[in-house]
Amino acid sequence: MKTKYYIILFLFFSSFLFSQSPIENFLKPSDTLNKKRLITLVISEAAIGTAALVGLNQLWYADYPRSDFHFINDNAEWLQMDKLGHVFSSYQLGSYGADALKWSGASRKSQLIYGSTLGLAFLTAVEVFDGYSANWGASMGDVAANVAGTALYVSQELLWKEQRIVPKFSFHTTPYASARPEVLGSSIPEQILKDYNGQTYWLSANIHSFAKTSKFPKWLNVAIGYGAEGMITANDDFINTIFLPESKRYRQFYLSLDVDLTKIETKSHFVKTILTVFNFIKIPAPTFEIRGNGGTKFHFIYF
Repeated sequence: MKTKYYIILFLFFSSFLFSQSPIENFLKPSDTLNKKRLITLVISEAAIGTAALVGLNQLWYADYPRSDFHFINDNAEWLQMDKLGHVFSSYQLGSYGADALKWSGASRKSQLIYGSTLGLAFLTAVEVFDGYSANWGASMGDVAANVAGTALYVSQELLWKEQRIVPKFSFHTTPYASARPEVLGSSIPEQILKDYNGQTYWLSANIHSFAKTSKFPKWLNVAIGYGAEGMITANDDFINTIFLPESKRYRQFYLSLDVDLTKIETKSHFVKTILTVFNFIKIPAPTFEIRGNGGTKFHFIYF
């Protein structure tokens, strides 16, 4: 409960301190096209995107042999957790891209065409890198997942002019990473990215958006989640048991409550920006779990 009060105090004082500051004015979206903001945004996104791809190439691909461009079929690996990661990443990057163009005062059409496709463009470039690597290969499953994430954002804007269903992410540490840290991560930051056993991907739906006349709080969401456990390797249970004899992979399905941070009312553009940026995180809450290997479990608080 103390954490809840600390968050409220933080938001209150942040709103007070920044309400009349240059930061507040800077973060306020423009009512009309602001060419200076648009140019700054385009240059910034191009620079950050280029730096990210160059860095990724040096850190991930440079030490491995190249090959002719080729495809692989990895759709059966990791119980499709990696594919949900692509849907999530494509959606979230596209959402940030659209919000950034909205900040610049660009038209709604431009937000959809150029902003919401930011994630798709970036992840397609990464897929090309995979295609030229002898150790990997471009994946049509990844491409389809990237398209699905972008389509989820665009379709809701066209249908409802708002995002009622948002992909979210949560993570908890697992014992599987210590069995194979070079693949699943040796530190918590690495494990967040690599340990599929601890990741959960959610579709979080805002109740009030589907029932405008209801008395449900505008920020209250219901979320369904998907996870998987018992994975030391991508898809081979025999090799899997060499690393962890008791390991047996299975799927997990979740039902929980959540909070749409963007629906929390505030007059501060600073606070609103912070809430929007962190809205990709599924708020820990009581959760009901159904396990693919049989059985159910109730979590008083699930991360």
